[in-house]
Amino acid sequence: MADDQSAQDKTEQATPKKIEEAKEKGNVAKSQDLNSVALLFAGIFGISYSAQKILAAFTDMAMTIYSNSSDIQLSTDTVSFYVGKIIEIIVYIVGPIMLALGIAALVINYVQIGFIFAKKALIPKFEKISPAKGIKNMFSTTKLVDLAKGIVKIALVSYVSLYVIREHLHEFPFLAFGSVANTMSYLGTILFELTTKIGLLLIVLGVADFAYQRYDHNEKLKMTKQEVREEAKQYEGNPQMKGKIKQAMREAARARMLQLVPDASIVITNPTFLAIAIQYNPISKSDAPKVLAKGKRKLAQKIKDIARKHDVPVIENKSLTRALYNYAEPGGEIPVIFYEAIAEILAEVFKMNKGKAPRAVA
Repeated sequence: MADDQSAQDKTEQATPKKIEEAKEKGNVAKSQDLNSVALLFAGIFGISYSAQKILAAFTDMAMTIYSNSSDIQLSTDTVSFYVGKIIEIIVYIVGPIMLALGIAALVINYVQIGFIFAKKALIPKFEKISPAKGIKNMFSTTKLVDLAKGIVKIALVSYVSLYVIREHLHEFPFLAFGSVANTMSYLGTILFELTTKIGLLLIVLGVADFAYQRYDHNEKLKMTKQEVREEAKQYEGNPQMKGKIKQAMREAARARMLQLVPDASIVITNPTFLAIAIQYNPISKSDAPKVLAKGKRKLAQKIKDIARKHDVPVIENKSLTRALYNYAEPGGEIPVIFYEAIAEILAEVFKMNKGKAPRAVA
């Protein structure tokens, strides 16, 4: 019941991270039926390609042995010689077939899952050989589906086999009047037809099985909403930790900003809530007034305290401070629309300093 409830809760598609983790464990969607079909056709191709070579090789070997049978002296050397010859012939015959099977296995697996080296799948897991778990798996949904597929496959293959044999059944009595070579050739033709038709059937079944395996694999990898949230936290970082990092970054930015306040020409306030430190260099006509720092509440008070400590004029101007706070950022130039108002304040400071220009950093 718990497993069923858990499966019902898994409504979200697997994330790329979970899919990648599944691949690392060798957990991928793959149809063994397609593998079998590919190997079957590769075997048929290999045998049909090597059929004449196989017959010629064994014929030559048999003729060599029987023609020299009266002269052959059974000894360790002769036995070793002929056994070696037989092994050479088998390798010569089996080589192309094994090569075709190997290429087919690599190609069909690459088509299904691409190139994957699952190191974790190589690690032995002793729980897989647990008898209790094995008995439990025998009655799992996957095994029941495999059983149903096996029954359908056997029924369809049996039908195709009977159909092919029935088509040629009336020809079998005439085999008694043919030579051994013709009989073998005829039986080979029927066998080739039978395996080809069964192979085509298995291709259809294999494609259908692959589609089902993809669906079943995606269903098993589905996640609950909670799992998706937990993974997002791990991937993007815990929100609390991210908040702490952002807070630390803001504090560092404020510290750097406050270090520039002593270089300001003036600080304007509204008077208690906002404060803006402005720098103006009258020597360079191309330089516009710049905002070095701004802040509200406690930060505004710190700006004013630092300004007074370093003899930077603190001027109260509620409307200008409020407007400038919304349109100017630290490090940026003051918008043109505020030039006149700032110029008037700087002129005031100039008069207060008895003709001495406001302080500036060249």
